[in-house]
Amino acid sequence: MLIEKRSDLKNSLRGKTVLLTGAGGGIGFEAAKAFAYMGANVIIAEIEPIKGLEAEEYINNLYHEKLVEFYEIDLSDDGQLKHFTDYVLKTYGCPDIIFNNATITKIGAVEEVSMEFWNKSYGVNFRAPLYFTLKFLPKMKEKNVGTIVFVSSSGAAPYMGAYEVFKTAQVELSNTLAMELENTNIHTYTIGPGLVKTKTAMEAIEVVASKMGIAPEAFYQMNSTHIIDAESAGVGFALSALDAAVYNGQEIGSIQVLMDFGLLNNHKETSPQGNLQENERKDVSLQMEKILMTFQEQYQGWKAMNIFERQWVFRDFKKSMALSAEQALEKLKGIHREVQRGNYQIIGEEKGFFEKLKKYWEHQLKLLKGYEKSSKKLKENTIIINGWIEDIVKLLTSLGIQ
Repeated sequence: MLIEKRSDLKNSLRGKTVLLTGAGGGIGFEAAKAFAYMGANVIIAEIEPIKGLEAEEYINNLYHEKLVEFYEIDLSDDGQLKHFTDYVLKTYGCPDIIFNNATITKIGAVEEVSMEFWNKSYGVNFRAPLYFTLKFLPKMKEKNVGTIVFVSSSGAAPYMGAYEVFKTAQVELSNTLAMELENTNIHTYTIGPGLVKTKTAMEAIEVVASKMGIAPEAFYQMNSTHIIDAESAGVGFALSALDAAVYNGQEIGSIQVLMDFGLLNNHKETSPQGNLQENERKDVSLQMEKILMTFQEQYQGWKAMNIFERQWVFRDFKKSMALSAEQALEKLKGIHREVQRGNYQIIGEEKGFFEKLKKYWEHQLKLLKGYEKSSKKLKENTIIINGWIEDIVKLLTSLGIQ
């Protein structure tokens, strides 16, 4: 198994309790296996009894001890939710980790999906995670420790509204909790699996691709960088809980987690870009360091803002860059390290990232012109931001990257 490559993580969650919904098969099942490898007690909340019992038996036999318990539940039923949460508290106490993985989906235009299914989707894809939060968060606060994870999706997508609308709501719930739980040891974040070719996903993609007027193969090609297998996605889910404090308040993906834990190498073997002269190499290194320092200072400035300003800036940044400010800073640090080692080609490989950062600073420049009333400060700050933009242009052109 993939997670066994990190033998040092075996039993790293020994004694912890994980409430994992929708884990009878697919990604959830792989996450349950990974959690059990790390020694956690895993409660599988699953609507399909045969799949749930088979998952329980398989994992317990795999590790030769009873680490997994299956509980049959329809997450859209309030009465069942109450009985389940009461049982969990009585049997295990408050879970250490709540992993809201369960989902239902239906493909179709907004008006084609029945109100009955919209209600069902609301129950499973949003109301149940909210219910668990309301039930267990007060207990977590008493101990000042806990992790609540929401499995998100990419956001609004055609013909997937009855699924995406409530998945997006989970993101907003997680972001709200992260702000309210600042300065505590209770962490929350959202994680996406990537594009996994499960039976359900493939059937859905066939319909979506058809409605978009493209072949399924073309759809997969468009999203090739996000394709991942179920085991890898599930392992990424489970491992993320170990670094909950790092991921707190973020929207992450299994691929990122696997890379963070050294289980996925996303870097190609590279050689220096072109035949750079010594003075050119020095210029590239200095330019890269300048960009890193600029963003690092900007990030520290954001962190010093009051909570509402800070959250607005971080959300605006994430919307523009498709990754968090923390992730962007770590990426810049990683690129800087590679450049210092003589790997100048990394800049070409990360061209898209630099172009997004340039566009974000251009976006900031537009915002500045809209709210800065002092002509003197406007002129000063315009020069500064234009300097940041020019630094990126110089970096790319110095390596012949257009």
